Amino acid sequence: MITAQWMKHFGLSRSPFSKELADDELWIPSSREGVVASIVEACHEHGHVLLTGAPGVGKTCVLRAVRSRLPDDGFRLTYCHNATLGSRDFYRQVCLALGLSPKATAAALFFAITTHVEDLNNQSVHPALLLDEAHLLKQQVLDHLHILANYGWDSKSMLSLILVGLPDLDARLRLSRNRSLWSRIHTRVELGDARPEDTVEYLDQRLRSAGCSKGEGLFDSDALALIHEASDGRLRDLDRIATNALKRAGRRKIKRVDRALLEEIIDES
Repeated sequence: MITAQWMKHFGLSRSPFSKELADDELWIPSSREGVVASIVEACHEHGHVLLTGAPGVGKTCVLRAVRSRLPDDGFRLTYCHNATLGSRDFYRQVCLALGLSPKATAAALFFAITTHVEDLNNQSVHPALLLDEAHLLKQQVLDHLHILANYGWDSKSMLSLILVGLPDLDARLRLSRNRSLWSRIHTRVELGDARPEDTVEYLDQRLRSAGCSKGEGLFDSDALALIHEASDGRLRDLDRIATNALKRAGRRKIKRVDRALLEEIIDES
């Protein structure tokens, strides 16, 4: 693999802000560790979870950290991200994600899923269904979710639902029509914007993991303050601004990003 000149300039072995990272390389700030612990604990207790936050605040990083901390021999985490389907196609998607053959009717799909969940529990494996972009779920799907989690006359917790989405998902679930589902979700977490120290910690960890011993020292203090202000600490924006700043600094043979260079990048964004 050819290393770009700007990466060589800063002694980087790879692009520091690429999303192509293994779960164990992900950065979770100390301020988010409690969130990860709460979700992991809910899964161990066979409960349901609601995780909301604005785009880019790190919901996916939190979920990947959860995945890495749940033991493979006791849990089956299934990820579904197409939230715009009707109820039958939703069940088909879940079947495919579970490795089951999709059936013709919604009733047959539902039976296949629930039977599979019961089989996993008989093998001492607890399944957790992670529904990303859940704010986009159709109402007919939301109407079914609490039924999907009902086993043994609602006396057995055989399946955990993890609903992930934008903040309006919380308000939607509070509607009286969704009360049966809402009342079953005991772990409810909202990710707010990152703190300035989270931004510094993130830049430092990502740069050091890519081979730069200086870490966040590649940005002066004014540049660090500005990059946090411009991005609101949202990771995708941090990745884009920091990468573009390092590329420009590399082309100019500059060893440290200052406020003036960063202002150029932000003005062009």
